[in-house]
Amino acid sequence: MSPLDALRVALRAIAANGLRSILTTLGMVIGVGSVIVLIAVGQGAQKGVQDQIRGLGTDLIFIKPAAQGGAQTGGARGAPGSAQSLTLDDSDALTAAGIPGIKGVAPQVSVPLQLIVGGNNQQVTVIGTTPDYPAVRGVDVAEGVFVSATDVDRKALVVTLGANIAKTLFPDGGAVGQTVRAAIGDRLSFSFRVTGVMEPKGGSSGGQQDDYVYIPVSTLQGRFGGGNRNATGAINVNQINVQTLPNADQAVVEVQITNFLADRHKVATPDFTVQSQNDLVGAAGQVSQTLSILLGSIAGISLVVGGIGVMNIMLVSVTERTREIGIRRAVGARAKDIILQFVTDALTLCVGGGLLGIAIGMSVAIAINGRDIGGSAMSTVIQPWSVAVAFAVSAGIGAVSGSYPAYRASRLDPITALRNE
Repeated sequence: MSPLDALRVALRAIAANGLRSILTTLGMVIGVGSVIVLIAVGQGAQKGVQDQIRGLGTDLIFIKPAAQGGAQTGGARGAPGSAQSLTLDDSDALTAAGIPGIKGVAPQVSVPLQLIVGGNNQQVTVIGTTPDYPAVRGVDVAEGVFVSATDVDRKALVVTLGANIAKTLFPDGGAVGQTVRAAIGDRLSFSFRVTGVMEPKGGSSGGQQDDYVYIPVSTLQGRFGGGNRNATGAINVNQINVQTLPNADQAVVEVQITNFLADRHKVATPDFTVQSQNDLVGAAGQVSQTLSILLGSIAGISLVVGGIGVMNIMLVSVTERTREIGIRRAVGARAKDIILQFVTDALTLCVGGGLLGIAIGMSVAIAINGRDIGGSAMSTVIQPWSVAVAFAVSAGIGAVSGSYPAYRASRLDPITALRNE
């Protein structure tokens, strides 16, 4: 018997038991479709996180204070970044150090404030920083100007608004030159003059920056106590952003920054952390990859269950077709012909279910991409390898689940099979 003849017989047998064949194939359809959809969701989450990190800018290194307290001080250990070990002077020293590979340095202090304009108000993250921030973080001013060096020196009450904040507070436009009131609860309130509005970043990669506002770091510390001062009177910052040259080896630059600041702070163990943008992307990628594998494994269970269903039906089919097997053996069919027939039956069910599952899975993944589900935008990325793996597994399960029933069918005694009613 040729494979083509076996396929024709398989299609006739499937058509003769239509409902049973559909229910059997449904397990494979659900399994393959689930694998494609869940892996697409996992890959979409991975891409979203990586885009957000890359949206922070390019070629960046982030320096943050270490955790406060811990075993070295004998006290309770705080969260990472809770120590007050970085200052504005550290940022200035890094700028002047001339470390090879560094293109720009910008410190920042972040605090929540309430901005009020007439009847409009918005809770925002205010970033106290210096004029180098836009160049280092890859953001541009759409209208007006950013915080200037003079503003920092004078502790000026000026603010540059993110694109979304400008639309919220000034829905009719014309924010530049207007006045906004910034407050922390009912305790402190100051009026700021808007000097500029940032270009919108938009999308998942940089949309968060559209909700920031920027003021001089000295103003934030002097007016709101943001970051406070250390024992020497220097202004504390909670992050120093370093932009490297495009061809710089960030690992080498990280080591040089660590050595420079550790020597400056006169500590054997750094009281700060240095992490590159690539490190963050890699860490996020590993977490998301683990999530994708977990989701794919869960979906793979349904494939295995579907394969068990196919094997069960094929065993039932052997019992039902015992007389047919005896007739085939009596007219000269060999054991390998019987094996080929039943393996082809199982493969036809599984491959057909796999192809239908691919079509449904890809359609669902495309349909939910970009839709708001559970309050957040769903992102999916269909990976060709996930489609190939799902199809290969479904075909493999078909071959495996059909092998044992086929072997049992080939071992039937022709005389006994012919006597079966």
